[in-house]
Amino acid sequence: MTKNNKNTLDKILNAPTRVEIGAAPEGHDATLLCAWANRVGRLLVIVADDVAMARTAAALAFFDPDIECLTFPAWDCLPYDRVSPSADVLNQRISVLSRLLEKRVSGNTQIIVTTVSAFLQRIVPRDMLAGRSLTIEQGSSHAPDIIIEFLTRNGYVNSDTVREPGEFARRGGILDIYPADSETPYRLDFFGDEIDSIRIFDSETQRTTGKSKGFNIIPLGEVYLDEDSVSRFRSNYREAFSITGDNDPLYESISAGRRYLGMEHWLPLFHEVLETLLDYTGEITTVLANQAIQARDARLGLIDEYFAARQEVESAKLSLGNTPYHPVPKASLYLDAENFEGLLAPLPGGTLSSFDLPESEKGTVFNGGGHTGHDFADVRVKNDGDLFSAVTVHIQSLLAERKRVVVTAMSEGSRDRLRRVFVEHDLTVGNDVNTWADACAQNQGLCTIAVASFDRGFFTNDMALITEQDILGERLSRPQGRKIKPENIISDAMTLNPGDLVVHVDHGIGRFDGLYTIEVSGAPHDCLQLTYHGDARLFLPVENIELVSRFGSDDVAAQLDRLGGAAWQARKAKLKERIAEMAEELIKVAAARELNDGAKIIPQEGIFEEFCARFPYTETEDQKRAIDSVLEDLASGRNADRLVCGDVGFGKTEIAMRAAFATAMEGKQVAIVVPTTLLCRQHHINFAERFRGFPIMVRQLSRFITTKEAKDTKEGLTNGTVDIVIGTHALLAKDIRFRDLGLLIIDEEQHFGVSHKERLKSLKADVHVLTLTATPIPRTLQLALSGVREMSLIATPPVDRLAVRTYILPFDPVIIREAILRERYRGGQTFYVCPRISDLEQVEREIRELVPEVSMVVVHGQMPPARMEETVTSFYDGNHDVLLSTNIIESGIDMPRVNSIIIHRADRFGLSQLYQLRGRVGRSKIRAY
Repeated sequence: MTKNNKNTLDKILNAPTRVEIGAAPEGHDATLLCAWANRVGRLLVIVADDVAMARTAAALAFFDPDIECLTFPAWDCLPYDRVSPSADVLNQRISVLSRLLEKRVSGNTQIIVTTVSAFLQRIVPRDMLAGRSLTIEQGSSHAPDIIIEFLTRNGYVNSDTVREPGEFARRGGILDIYPADSETPYRLDFFGDEIDSIRIFDSETQRTTGKSKGFNIIPLGEVYLDEDSVSRFRSNYREAFSITGDNDPLYESISAGRRYLGMEHWLPLFHEVLETLLDYTGEITTVLANQAIQARDARLGLIDEYFAARQEVESAKLSLGNTPYHPVPKASLYLDAENFEGLLAPLPGGTLSSFDLPESEKGTVFNGGGHTGHDFADVRVKNDGDLFSAVTVHIQSLLAERKRVVVTAMSEGSRDRLRRVFVEHDLTVGNDVNTWADACAQNQGLCTIAVASFDRGFFTNDMALITEQDILGERLSRPQGRKIKPENIISDAMTLNPGDLVVHVDHGIGRFDGLYTIEVSGAPHDCLQLTYHGDARLFLPVENIELVSRFGSDDVAAQLDRLGGAAWQARKAKLKERIAEMAEELIKVAAARELNDGAKIIPQEGIFEEFCARFPYTETEDQKRAIDSVLEDLASGRNADRLVCGDVGFGKTEIAMRAAFATAMEGKQVAIVVPTTLLCRQHHINFAERFRGFPIMVRQLSRFITTKEAKDTKEGLTNGTVDIVIGTHALLAKDIRFRDLGLLIIDEEQHFGVSHKERLKSLKADVHVLTLTATPIPRTLQLALSGVREMSLIATPPVDRLAVRTYILPFDPVIIREAILRERYRGGQTFYVCPRISDLEQVEREIRELVPEVSMVVVHGQMPPARMEETVTSFYDGNHDVLLSTNIIESGIDMPRVNSIIIHRADRFGLSQLYQLRGRVGRSKIRAY
């Protein structure tokens, strides 16, 4: 605790009423909260939103990791929505509420951080959770059927294999359970009704990792479908809406004891009374963080707006696809401003503000002593500005004032980069630290670097904290989600179910009918039963399972082969000849590339670190590994040929940028080939902005540029003045000549045909090649898996990425109107995609009649380039709510504000196209639909 904090707290604790504390900017407010909590024992902090909650929790952990910090989020859906909150959010809420019900350990300092939205919403009563948990202990007696009944009533899902929290699976005398608030799943082994053993296992590998004496199961959601709750809901629903509930899917599902999507929005009908978070905490010191009051008013306005919209639809008797929506009264589910103030008024605490406030004579307004740190934006915008020299001078001036200086980085990699850059600028840096206590243990005359998620820096009389974002601009970093291991993706794909078609290496296509035990020579053997043409059966011992593989198509009408027939052997022989021809061709290409030495491209230290530091995200583990592999390829002296395969939006473009930068700085040229003009334009904008300030010329070659610009670009490629060119198929024209091409990057390779690939072959005889794709064609993937090409797999999702919620519905104008308006009301935009240009005119007319209050523009591939660019730019700038287009937006388009996409006639698109289209939304931390 700083001396300034101690003096301020002494005044606060002696204040007669709730207080206001000014000069407490983000970051510094955490130091005050830690000191405050350590004095009073428990603290409830109400912040503006989920982002502020995550930052506050991270800051508290940095300044005082010994404090128990609980984060209680709001539902991640809109008021009166049709969808349920995500399972992760529900699990976290129930886990925190259960923890608050436990008897708190004496002397354990605790801070509960919640959002305004979470505090405004009424929650389930305490007695629901107090009596709704189930304790499982080794040696205890619990019938498996009773446990399964409890799990089902509490929202757990029966699954073949337990992978996620909220799932369970039963296999004979074994029951796997993944409790909602647990980090690991458990495997129960029964002997009759007695639990013989409890094992912890890995949800990815399904292998045992340890043993346990017991664990607790809490409800998965906030709706408990027991007999009393269902009866209460039925009665309250009929009374509240004066209807019988006939032809109402919600009423029918709950009446049958089945969970229903979005049922949480009728929570008051399941309970006699709802409570508030303060009922769980008891009397506690409460602190409103910066902007909390403004966030409260905005949230209450949003609740009013959506409630009015639902009432309007109900009064107009509009049918939503035979799914009526009767909203519960606002007061039954949410607090209003008066309730909010009334709950906080009698409690000790106060309000924090980042602004300076004049201290009052009454002793209720105090100065927190903090100031927002220096932002180096003025130096960043200058192309000739030496950013890190300015940072070094600033840090040295702070040290001269005898302030303790800590620089925070978003990741270990960022910290290493900053350290190297500071050393190059002659700044002596102390040992790396992880907490504020570690920093205080260092020599005060040295700057230290810590990994911490601070948004902005601050300073006080005796300390200064500078963030990576202050230096380099906006960064995005949050705790990463769970990772899917690549080897498990492959093993999951090989899982066989009865009825699947398989291929036996010697007998051809058959049908897998299950596992059977047969006796051979008096001994039992487990075998796979395969059925062939004419109902012939083959029993394959499980130890020879490597002889079969899944058939490459789900077509159940595929013709089965005859056991012992010649057709399969003939097909195998023909295929072997074709494989030999392909292998010969591949060997020729590979030999030519192997015999030609590739240019050794080694990133220049210092300047390459500064370029990498401009990346505004934290690299995922897979991304780091892919970047290292690509750089190793470039420096190896051999012609590189690597496939980078990762889901849409997983960060493949950053890998290409770093490879392009390293190549261009060595004097070599880089060609980036993309399938569409829109993607070409987007890449050019992103590359030009990222490479600004470096001696690298970036140009584009597509329909979007004039004839003169295209001519200048071609001449620049020939004479070497253009370092990086981004182009569509125009880059494959015969009049394109490179002075010294070093790297060829093929983005979205699956869109290029055979003729294009033949042209690419002539380009890549002696250059490095990097291929990027989310949906590789089988030939490309096979080349990578067989080792002809190197492959990097990115399986880790980006930070803050929420899964896109997908719904398949018949065409319903009212649902479309609701989706478009819902996205507009939350400040977002919508894609509406049609399969054919001929569909656009009719769909445009229908949407304008259906949603006249929104602004819409149309884009397709046959538009004049200038008009297309103008339209897309205007939409990107937020001037329109809906972009109606063909699948021209399919590849690589990145518009973070677009978080709803409607696919018209989805049956006319291929699986790869639908997968790519879905990847156009959900590219920020906002839930997408």
